[in-house]
Amino acid sequence: MAFKSFADMEQYILSNGIVKTIALACAQDDIALEAVVDAKRKGVVKGVLIGDTTKIRALLAELNEPESDYELIECADELESGKIAVRLVKEGKADIPMKGLMMTANFMRAILNKEEGFLNPGDLLSQATVLEYTDEERMQIIADCAVNIAPDLEAKKKITQNCINLAHQLGIEKPNVAFLSALEKVNPKMPSTVDAAELAQTSFEDAGALAGPLALDITLSEEAAAHKGVSSPVCGHADILIVPTIEAGNIFTKALTFYAHLKSAGTLNGTTHPVIMTSRTDTPEDKYYSILCAILKAI
Repeated sequence: MAFKSFADMEQYILSNGIVKTIALACAQDDIALEAVVDAKRKGVVKGVLIGDTTKIRALLAELNEPESDYELIECADELESGKIAVRLVKEGKADIPMKGLMMTANFMRAILNKEEGFLNPGDLLSQATVLEYTDEERMQIIADCAVNIAPDLEAKKKITQNCINLAHQLGIEKPNVAFLSALEKVNPKMPSTVDAAELAQTSFEDAGALAGPLALDITLSEEAAAHKGVSSPVCGHADILIVPTIEAGNIFTKALTFYAHLKSAGTLNGTTHPVIMTSRTDTPEDKYYSILCAILKAI
């Protein structure tokens, strides 16, 4: 069953009695902690809170949340806090590490540590935004919007496969993939069109239809595609949108959030265990949706 909304995800997790344990690194973060508390109150997670326990206790009190419901671990160092979260997952004492009030670089160092981290040799860490596409009552995936700055062709292939794997976890059995650019024809002066055409001819495991290069309008609208004379089963039915660069993905997803107010979740992909690393500007609601996606990946 393909999930049509974050509410569908929540209902599936609750109805199946799924409860995962989050290890929140540097948990003295009011927004991240509020999301974890919300998820705990809804019955989908337990929490291990790592960091400045004095501040954590004060935040829990502000939320009228009993600290006895959580395991608290004192740690004053950001990097060590991330390492503890990763170690707890490795030891089976938690299921998902989550970034709190700490530098992204320190959290990434813990996740990508060669001896103790979550990335197998040859794999690529990538980000994807899971979007609730309300007009069509379905989910879409957009990547990479936050990790890989200017991925080359090989990196884009790995980003795409990571997204296909994510789509399967969201119940999309054969996801259609659109490789985006600014036009539909290959132009050597626009390298993204060259990459998109090559990617559309690549064999990906358990993918649906592939198409590229495609401009965004014909990706989302069959009518626009027909008007431009483009025929593809991807047009109007894309499950995954692969953007050419981080700038395109970042601007695109933030526009959807701040202009269109669509619900979204950030995910990290390519790791051996689910990881939650959300943006500093994400709301508690968005962070909660990211928790739901991570839980599905942890099943």
